Amino acid sequence: MRFLSVLFFIAILYIPNINAQSQKFGLQDFYTYNSELEYTVDSIYHTLSERQKVSQMIITSAGELGKPMTTVKKLTTSNAIGGVVFLKGTKKTHTESIAALNAISTKNNTLPLLFSMDAEPSLFASRIKGAKDVGKTIDIKTEAQSDKVVAIINSELKEIGVHHNYAPVLDISPNNEAIKSRSYGNNKDSVINLANQFIKCTQEGGIIATAKHFPGHGLVKGDTHKQSVYIDGALQEVDNYKKIIEDGVLSIMIAHITIQNNEKYDTNGLPSSCSRKIITDLLKEEMGFKGVIVSDALNIMKAVTILDNAPLLASKAGCDLILMPQDEEKTINSILMAMKTDSSYKKQVQQSIKKILRLKVCGGIIF
Repeated sequence: MRFLSVLFFIAILYIPNINAQSQKFGLQDFYTYNSELEYTVDSIYHTLSERQKVSQMIITSAGELGKPMTTVKKLTTSNAIGGVVFLKGTKKTHTESIAALNAISTKNNTLPLLFSMDAEPSLFASRIKGAKDVGKTIDIKTEAQSDKVVAIINSELKEIGVHHNYAPVLDISPNNEAIKSRSYGNNKDSVINLANQFIKCTQEGGIIATAKHFPGHGLVKGDTHKQSVYIDGALQEVDNYKKIIEDGVLSIMIAHITIQNNEKYDTNGLPSSCSRKIITDLLKEEMGFKGVIVSDALNIMKAVTILDNAPLLASKAGCDLILMPQDEEKTINSILMAMKTDSSYKKQVQQSIKKILRLKVCGGIIF
């Protein structure tokens, strides 16, 4: 392997529970220009083969509702993933699984994985069985209350070894069947303020936060887990993200919401997660979001499983992290093939990979 010694040097710098003082960069550095950080990211990038680079974009699943650990270990060993999202499980099984996967990365001298979880308040107790119940998002009414909830969540995630929280929800209404108590309520200003405080406290505590579900899942009917769901007309929840982006959220998740009867943002039958109009044109260019964009789950949600090669479509639309594709190897190969014939797409993928590596460096995953 090219630059094996450099890879080894990078890999051994990651050791669980290593003294935090050895970390040069923090999450607060992600959006700040720093020549040493740029050099660090570029140096790591150039040690990787093309396949290893693309694999950084792939997030597989583990836990009771995820893929078996034997499969996840094989994917880690074969450099087919860049991270893992942990679904339902006990604190003990999550901790042991992460330790086992870190051991594989260290043994193989490969980049450590990005570990994530849907640890929003309403889902927290089910994601980590036995953890303290922090209540439902809908019951959080003040910033002080939010800070106490975040402190518990961050502490549990760090103890287990999770770096990335797919929370909070910015969807306005608690009446949608997929969102329910996961929303902060019906008042737009309250939703924005409480979500922003959740993000600020999460990231100040060293955990990556994720605002979701862009461009808005609250004011629609239906559940994208079960069917195609539509925004009919104006994008009423997009403005929720302006303050969130301005204040430095590091990650945004894209919903599988299809948009119709909207002259500018009609997705032509595609879900937003696979629409370049929504991800690149609106979120990146118009709204100026420079952070990491993650697709919603691509493995079982009916709004995308009906499509041919939704993971590739999501990547072409502008997603940096491809969450839970049904076939990780197929996804990597399809992205590599598309890069060979489309130079602009190749450049976009390269930018996605560097953003992910930057996140890993700033998140203390790679020291």
